[in-house]
Amino acid sequence: MPRAGEPTIAFSRLLEMAAQADRQGRCRYTPFLTPPEAELALAAGKRAGVDVTLFGGTEEAERRMARFRPLDCEPEPFPLATLEITWPHQNAPVHRDLLGALMALGVARARTGDIVLAADRAYLFTESALAATIAPGLTEAGRVRLTVREVDAPQAAALPTGEEIRCTVQSPRLDALVADGFHLSRGNAAELIEAGAVKLRYAQTLRPDARVEEGDAISVRGYGRLRVESFGETTRKGRTPVRMTRFGPPRG
Repeated sequence: MPRAGEPTIAFSRLLEMAAQADRQGRCRYTPFLTPPEAELALAAGKRAGVDVTLFGGTEEAERRMARFRPLDCEPEPFPLATLEITWPHQNAPVHRDLLGALMALGVARARTGDIVLAADRAYLFTESALAATIAPGLTEAGRVRLTVREVDAPQAAALPTGEEIRCTVQSPRLDALVADGFHLSRGNAAELIEAGAVKLRYAQTLRPDARVEEGDAISVRGYGRLRVESFGETTRKGRTPVRMTRFGPPRG
């Protein structure tokens, strides 16, 4: 069984799909991939000599399908549907309740993409073939009644936007960035990391002193996620400026 953060779809399978697309002269699509799996898909497409496009419903999507396209083939739309989920105004489900309700329908996780929570609704991205099954079946999450309908695309104004965070740290350690990114003490940040609540580069990380690089993604269960945009030049006092983008509760 793969460890947390490791790909569950083999590179050989992705390479086979890319090669089939080339032989058959038509696009082939993967299930929804985690970021490490998406990296494997890009490598498979490069080796097979086909174009690879990743898409998960929004620009910020973490779980994305890969489309393998022969170079002489016209692009085709992704077989992806968007479901809009709403609930009574006085209630609001949390992410884990929505995900649990979805899994209770017997839907394989690889067949659905991100669940994006907005202020008064959520969006679920799924394979087109599943939309007609999920929409009438997803009626409740954590005792909150749900209404689900398929829409053409998410309402851009309803989607959460990232917030820029600027801070300086003594060193680019994971606990330092988690602390500043979510207004926590270093001690509380370290406790979250050691408890397994933090992922760095999409893999569970238990070391508070793990080094963070530019472009890394950090997610903290119950708090949200960070994208490390850049590190500045070290100051005379030996501190490093950091620019990050903070997003709301985790997708997944």
